[in-house]
Amino acid sequence: MTVPGPELPELLGGASDILLLCDHASNAVPPDIALGIDEALLARHVAVDIGAAALARALAGRLAAPAVLATVSRLVIDLNRPSDHAGLVPRASDGHAIPGNARADRAGRIARFHAPYHRAIARQINAQRPALIVAVHSFTPQLEQGGAPRPWEIGILHNRQSAAARAAIALFRSAGIVTGDNAPYSGRQFNMTLNRHGEGQGIAAFSLEVRNTLIASGRGVAHWAAIIAPVIAQVRNGLAQNALFTT
Repeated sequence: MTVPGPELPELLGGASDILLLCDHASNAVPPDIALGIDEALLARHVAVDIGAAALARALAGRLAAPAVLATVSRLVIDLNRPSDHAGLVPRASDGHAIPGNARADRAGRIARFHAPYHRAIARQINAQRPALIVAVHSFTPQLEQGGAPRPWEIGILHNRQSAAARAAIALFRSAGIVTGDNAPYSGRQFNMTLNRHGEGQGIAAFSLEVRNTLIASGRGVAHWAAIIAPVIAQVRNGLAQNALFTT
């Protein structure tokens, strides 16, 4: 395992041909970056996908899978956004102003955090040639600035290549888990990392969104990792048998 500073991601080794990614694993803000926010905000969903890093590590252990985890907060730069996206360096998130980002060195943050993260993923893919990529995220049950409550326990996000995602949805639903198909938001809009490194490379991929209240504790992480890991393994085995993931 490699755990560097925020400029480089955390890398976990593994022999599996499944690759796990965690774009919003950290709430770290480098000391030379002033966001101008109450520090308590760094513990909330706007700064980090609560529980996602621990879940990604637990799944990596269960699946013997390599993983790439971000080491900088999404309030510094959102690694799951294209470099030209308006929200890449957010000035506000769920109603919370991020005043320090108003005059941020956007190009500097891309070079310092965004580009190295995506280069690390590309290197891992080139070395591993994974059969399946799963991006691990969490979602808040309800946005602070309104919006309907989100009833799902798990959401599976996908873009045009959807067979692996649909297989995962079917498996979770058959286990009695309340599962959203491109919910609580659509993978056609918020799926940049997998669009670039999964679908863009012809690799089966989907994003796994888990309700953050379910994985906010070690006990919750262990419980859900035990449920999720066999589903990911079954999807991978299905790809091996069918070699179809383009629909």
